[in-house]
Amino acid sequence: MIDKAAWADLEERTVIPGFHGRFLHSGRMTFVLWRLDAGAVLPAHAHPHEQVVHVLAGELEMTLEGETTSCGPGTVLVIPPDAPHSGRVLTDASVMDVFSPVREDYRDGGEMLLAQALEG
Repeated sequence: MIDKAAWADLEERTVIPGFHGRFLHSGRMTFVLWRLDAGAVLPAHAHPHEQVVHVLAGELEMTLEGETTSCGPGTVLVIPPDAPHSGRVLTDASVMDVFSPVREDYRDGGEMLLAQALEG
């Protein structure tokens, strides 16, 4: 049996202000298609997952382990597990994130727990 889904069929959920995502989980990975609002800020944080960020459209600035870089369309950024990172959305953007292993905190609306953790 082939597992497949259409992004448009997945509910969009807001994790933190300006970060609107559609979430898909496989057996070992989590995929998130983000719609990001210009001016949105990703607070500094770290997690045990390896993360691959692929900028599809727009511009953002990412800070990884104290080093800041600009990311535009076609940029792919690899964030190692437990690496402190943060970001700022410079223009409206579309980004695909892939996490390994699965982000259990992103299952079943659990992303609200992440938002609360980032606020506190």
